[in-house]
Amino acid sequence: MTKHPQALKVVIADDETPARSRIRDLLEDCASSFPIELVGEAASGKELLALLAKTPADVVLLDIRMPEMDGLEAAQHMLKLPEPPSVIFTTAYDDYALKAFELHAVDYLVKPIRLRRLHDALTRTRAITPLRLDVLQRIAPEPRKHLSVQERGKVMLIAVSDIRYLRAELKYVTVRTATREHLVEESLSRLEQELADQFVRIHRSCLVAKAHIIGFEKDAAEAGESRWAVMLNGLEEKLPVSRRQQHIVKEFGRSLQ
Repeated sequence: MTKHPQALKVVIADDETPARSRIRDLLEDCASSFPIELVGEAASGKELLALLAKTPADVVLLDIRMPEMDGLEAAQHMLKLPEPPSVIFTTAYDDYALKAFELHAVDYLVKPIRLRRLHDALTRTRAITPLRLDVLQRIAPEPRKHLSVQERGKVMLIAVSDIRYLRAELKYVTVRTATREHLVEESLSRLEQELADQFVRIHRSCLVAKAHIIGFEKDAAEAGESRWAVMLNGLEEKLPVSRRQQHIVKEFGRSLQ
């Protein structure tokens, strides 16, 4: 695969070395029909995002099942790149995934990948409908392990396990870790739905991480009635609990005793 000004720039993302090797060989065969340039390989979703920050690509052949960050999550974060590449998912036969892909017209290849199918997928790459975040969220069977923000043209990952709270701010959500704040353009209600096992709502505009709750204390009295505030690991800030959510003080307070 030689460099060519109009070559289709391809990245392979798969955690298995033999799988990457097979795709590389198939790309060599496809290159006899039209110009293709393999611009990089990645063994995980994180590696892929780091690679794309430095090396633009037209298409990513993206394995679904990868450790640390799977292909469906990586594709969601890729949408924050200035010019996201097209995505062709690769997967061993997975009945759930294939039905979801077909329902939403998402392009995929079933392993072991056949030359003709790869050739056909690559020839129509430039006409592939761009992936949409809402579609990827519906397809993904697991919640994300990271949220992401775009900073200076790169995608910065925020581990969900590091987040102390999520607070709605107009059309953005403030993501607070122990060290800093980030703004993400997502819906708090959508995040609550996705991350329900890890976060609890303390009032209308704020979710806190269950794992980082270290206690509750009575806040200053307001109109003769004291209010509770939640304390979070690593933060001096104390967050008020609304009257409607006072029940969480009992629920979580018992486990902290």
